[in-house]
Amino acid sequence: MSAKRKWTLVAAILLSNLWMPQTAFALDIGDMSTTISDLLSNGSGSNDTINTFLLVTLLSLIPVLLIMTTSFTRIIMVLSFVRSSLGTQQNPPNQVLIGLALFLTFFIMKPVYTDIYQQAIEPFDRQEITQSEVFDRSERRIKEFMMLQTREKDIQLFAEASGAKEKYETSDEVPLTVMVPAFIISELRTAFSIGFLIFIPFLIIDLVVSSILMSMGMMMLSPIMISLPFKILLFVLVDGWYLVVESLIKSFQ
Repeated sequence: MSAKRKWTLVAAILLSNLWMPQTAFALDIGDMSTTISDLLSNGSGSNDTINTFLLVTLLSLIPVLLIMTTSFTRIIMVLSFVRSSLGTQQNPPNQVLIGLALFLTFFIMKPVYTDIYQQAIEPFDRQEITQSEVFDRSERRIKEFMMLQTREKDIQLFAEASGAKEKYETSDEVPLTVMVPAFIISELRTAFSIGFLIFIPFLIIDLVVSSILMSMGMMMLSPIMISLPFKILLFVLVDGWYLVVESLIKSFQ
């Protein structure tokens, strides 16, 4: 099997499994690494064997990699805040929000994955580097991305908890066991900060509508039902989806 076909197969399974129910598998990392090395280096095994192995492996790793090392967490949380602030309950539905979050994630992470392909995968296909160097270069580029989005105090928190005595100067010095949780905490903080700003204008509309209804003696009428059309109208007039997506993209630049 050619190298191009192998990586095309990996990409196809990655995309298809994002929409399929996920099943947890207990995998031994050492055995997995050895098997991947054998399959990709000498092309042994049938197509069915390779497909089955990649399917089982990626099913267990995709959710973790997608949530923990990319922009997906911030994006999906902000989109959820938008829906909650509008009060539309299930509109847009979860499938739409997840789909939008996935494609925005691919768009934002494209420079990172392009660098990984050029610096790690292409040299490996040309047999210029070993498999361990592929993982090292890929890890280095991903940590550079996470470092830019992570607060120093969050990294210091987990560094001290892990017993590190010296301060990390560059992303290469930070282990993934420290970088990933620090990155997630920073992403949560940023997402909640954006969500707070999104809630303010819609909260003002709710307060105004509630005050008007109380002054008119219509206390039995739900303010939520009355304010909902005004919130949707405001969101449409200011081109809300454009502003939200623009803010998300610029927050990673």
